Amino acid sequence: MGEQKDRMLAGDWYLPDDPELEADTARRLELCAAYNTTSPPVPEEQRTPLLKRLLGSVGEDVRIRAPFHCDFGYHISVGAGSFVNFGAVFLDPAPITIGAHVQIGPNVQLLTATHELDTERRRAGWEKAEPVTIGDNVWLGGGVIVCPGVTIGENTVVGAGAVVTRDLPAGVLAVGNPARIVRSLDG
Repeated sequence: MGEQKDRMLAGDWYLPDDPELEADTARRLELCAAYNTTSPPVPEEQRTPLLKRLLGSVGEDVRIRAPFHCDFGYHISVGAGSFVNFGAVFLDPAPITIGAHVQIGPNVQLLTATHELDTERRRAGWEKAEPVTIGDNVWLGGGVIVCPGVTIGENTVVGAGAVVTRDLPAGVLAVGNPARIVRSLDG
């Protein structure tokens, strides 16, 4: 494995213009294009194999509506019974883990990539990534953005348009920019 891909997988700063990472990007481009052009009425049983080749792990009865976009695909794990609506963007140089029975609204972004604050290093192209984890039974409303390194606990609901910059515990309703907890969803 190349040095930059090793660095990316280790969560270190890396340069994305590495030939091995570019090959991974070419693979993703081919698979995303194929998946995105096989929308219904093409049966799910014909579309699911493409999704399973693109993503790292796909549970039973997962539905992802096209268009769907990602960086690599192989860092994305989607639990059984989860649904991803139109226009999702999952930037996955670090793992994105989506639990079971998660509902993801249209135009949701799950972002693991981050860039240097130092101007010179940012201009040189350095970046790194921090995992995003979405617990079971979470609902992310339309247009939600989940930032690098965030974990959202199970049974939590994030309102449309929220920007999640910090971890959210299980069983809460969060809204706004930045997302803030407005109440518990227990009982």
